Amino acid sequence: MLKKISFLPLMAIAFSALAPQMASAADRRGEQNDARAQMMAGQVKSLRSIENHILPRMSGSQYLGPEFDPVAQVYRLKFIRDGRVIFVDVDGRTGAILRQAR
Repeated sequence: MLKKISFLPLMAIAFSALAPQMASAADRRGEQNDARAQMMAGQVKSLRSIENHILPRMSGSQYLGPEFDPVAQVYRLKFIRDGRVIFVDVDGRTGAILRQAR
């Protein structure tokens, strides 16, 4: 006689594994929307402008991508070099480097 297997617990496990990834993707979309809205309003520089200013200064590093803090109006660009992650915080209004940390 075959036993019926309840898929509900398996679905719950699968969803719990995916939920943080889905939330993270939603957070990134929110950051992108905030950055775009502030850029369109003339409050911050575009990400492309910031990247064009910063990327040439980080030769020898692999660019991992940006984050944007809409409250502080700061872009955080992430790089990796020699196995170490480097964060470069850039003022979104001026394009000035605020901090570089490893």
